[in-house]
Amino acid sequence: MSERQGVGIEIRNVDLSYGANHILKDVCLSIRPGEFFAFLGPSGCGKTTLLRLIAGFNQTDRGEVRLGGNDISHLPPWRRDVGMVFQSYALWPHMTVERNVAFGLEERRVPRAEIAAKVRSALALVGLEALASRFPSQLSGGQQQRVALARTIAVEPKVLLLDEPLSNLDAKMRVQVRRELRDLQQRLGLTTIFVTHDQEEANSICDRIAVLNDGAVQQVGTPMELYQRPANLFVAGFLGTANILAGRIAENGAERVFAINEAAALPLPPGGLTPRQTKLVFRPQHAVLSAPGSPGLAGVIVHREFLGAVIRYGVSIAGSEILVESPFASAEGLQDVGSPVSVTVDVGRVHFLDA
Repeated sequence: MSERQGVGIEIRNVDLSYGANHILKDVCLSIRPGEFFAFLGPSGCGKTTLLRLIAGFNQTDRGEVRLGGNDISHLPPWRRDVGMVFQSYALWPHMTVERNVAFGLEERRVPRAEIAAKVRSALALVGLEALASRFPSQLSGGQQQRVALARTIAVEPKVLLLDEPLSNLDAKMRVQVRRELRDLQQRLGLTTIFVTHDQEEANSICDRIAVLNDGAVQQVGTPMELYQRPANLFVAGFLGTANILAGRIAENGAERVFAINEAAALPLPPGGLTPRQTKLVFRPQHAVLSAPGSPGLAGVIVHREFLGAVIRYGVSIAGSEILVESPFASAEGLQDVGSPVSVTVDVGRVHFLDA
């Protein structure tokens, strides 16, 4: 099976409703040729609906979908030249692996000798040549996922659509298979769209991510861009763990602080923002615990979690709870629940977002 050149996808001003429910709201996206792109968001945000729209299983109320510069909005699924791997895999239980992979080619009336060659090539790509005569019930979840992928790539689509393909796998298998997906996508050069609600999956294998919520695109960027420079409070809270504190920026001459309330304030560098209501956002690893009475925000530890590489502390400060992550070295020196502490924050790593 030869390597393919990816094509670009343009989604322009797409709206879609089911009755009175407005599912997609003026969605605009540009996906580059050969890119591994993710639709990321919570359940019900519209990401699978958008994927099915590209595949042709849903129709727009307004807007268009362009593939390689051509408007495919009104084409049926079988004329769009895209391949979709469903969350359930959708394998025929009465067919062998080989027959499952051949199914799409047979529907397209590809010559028998060509079908055999394409099936062998697709199974070789996913490492299942030795299992061609088995049935789906004789395969593990990871193997079934590979069969579904082989069936899709055998028809040589221009675009590969993956609808939460790892959700039925255990944690260890998900890590293995997502690496295999990335490697396969790179070898084939296929433009690929990956739908997931799992930020770790999207961050680990995708070139760029569109974060969706309530049917609208919140932000598009690389995983690091979204994590380091979230555009709004939703993105900040959805991409990784974030502390979000309400307050205001107050200035007194050259001194600037972020005031949580009258008793708690965080010193800020001079210059920059003018005083206004705002939200301060920072990651748990950008805060440090120190002895009570030290410079910083006074608080009390209210819970503690062991996460392997780090200890995550919940600290109550001025009626708000923030999370602080400290590298774990040993059980000695851990802070106990109920202990008073002081929290310092790396103000060079904070973000101010509109309340």
